[in-house]
Amino acid sequence: MKPFYVRELHVYPVGGNRIRLLAIAVLASLVANFETTIATILPLLRRDLGMTLEVYGLIAAASVLVGGLSAGFGGILSDRWGRVTILVPTLTVTAACNFLLATVETTTGLFVVRCLMLFIEGAGITITASLVRDFSPRLGRAQAFGFWTWGPVGAAFLASLIASVTLPMFGNAWQSQAIIMGVVSLMLCAVIIWQIAEPSAALRAQVMRAESAVRVEEKIDPGRVRELFRHPHLWAHVLGNTAWQVLYWTFAIFGPTILNEAFGMETAAANGVVAIGILLNALAVIVVGRFSDRLQTRKPFTAVGTVLTIAALGYYVSLIGSAASATQITVVYALMFLFMGVAYVPWMANFSEDAEDVESRLQGAALGIWGMVVRVMIVVLLIVSPQVVAGGGWRAWLLVGLAGQVIFLVSMAAFKGGWRPARHGAKTAA
Repeated sequence: MKPFYVRELHVYPVGGNRIRLLAIAVLASLVANFETTIATILPLLRRDLGMTLEVYGLIAAASVLVGGLSAGFGGILSDRWGRVTILVPTLTVTAACNFLLATVETTTGLFVVRCLMLFIEGAGITITASLVRDFSPRLGRAQAFGFWTWGPVGAAFLASLIASVTLPMFGNAWQSQAIIMGVVSLMLCAVIIWQIAEPSAALRAQVMRAESAVRVEEKIDPGRVRELFRHPHLWAHVLGNTAWQVLYWTFAIFGPTILNEAFGMETAAANGVVAIGILLNALAVIVVGRFSDRLQTRKPFTAVGTVLTIAALGYYVSLIGSAASATQITVVYALMFLFMGVAYVPWMANFSEDAEDVESRLQGAALGIWGMVVRVMIVVLLIVSPQVVAGGGWRAWLLVGLAGQVIFLVSMAAFKGGWRPARHGAKTAA
């Protein structure tokens, strides 16, 4: 018996129907990220609860670790039970937890609520990535994952935009943002429940280069997860990108805080700067994804984007402690997000395709394992970064993020796929 909200497809959707279902998967990614966003209110939350950065780091580390375990098992179970079966309840319940967050008055209460939210949400985010893969043949996968990144990127932009506009309206009360996030998330969940669907397990197991209408009714073996652990290039993907994400999650968690503490910006203004950077990132991932699909090549885009990110980050670090203007800081911050977008989406397509070539039935498991390892890294980040910042300031920690970018660049040598465009890539994609 499937839950009432599960619609299973036995013919692969094509044309406008596939695009519509892909858009719903992207919307689900946005909701999953938006409803747990806390970076926009972190400076106010810490001040209200009398919480040091070190204490917040421990609370966030514990909650992210719980979310990481949920992400790993959620991805594996989604291959067996179906994506939507798990996704819809996780989105809806996490959205409702925002109203509980608004009642928090102590650090203990924050710890309990965040662990609950991250445990429920953990499975949801990796499942949305699996759904995007399910609805994107290889000729359009980079662009599809570009839209998927509008989930975390769009969620951060939406939260920052709402905070910059509404915080002054509500007397800078952080509780207002929790309530707004809960209301908006539940409204979007209603749209998702109404429209969402997923391919059958047999359809998901197919490796498709282009749209095709294929009826597959037979049951298939779900595959064995241990098969993924036997391939070093998949571990290079997972561990290399985890190092890359040290910088991304530093900005995702502490972006406004860094601008506030290192450059003296007000919270509302800092959120405005973050929103600009995220907007450029959102545009970059779509444009770069489009070009990557047309050329059917991934690694050159990832390498160029990473090198440019390293250069921009080095300059950004040099501005700390200087008399740099707000305009200069905003431009450099925006460029970093732009370059990260250039690197990230082609990598996601590369990882998905490499995992698909190993075992097409285990996309959810592969993405779940990646999500779990990334969250373990976030736990380490949340515990270690406050200690590093206390000893050497934000400059010292951002240099750690720079080292992660270098590690990712080196790990690319193990990825599958060529450095030159496929001979017939542009013609086939067109």
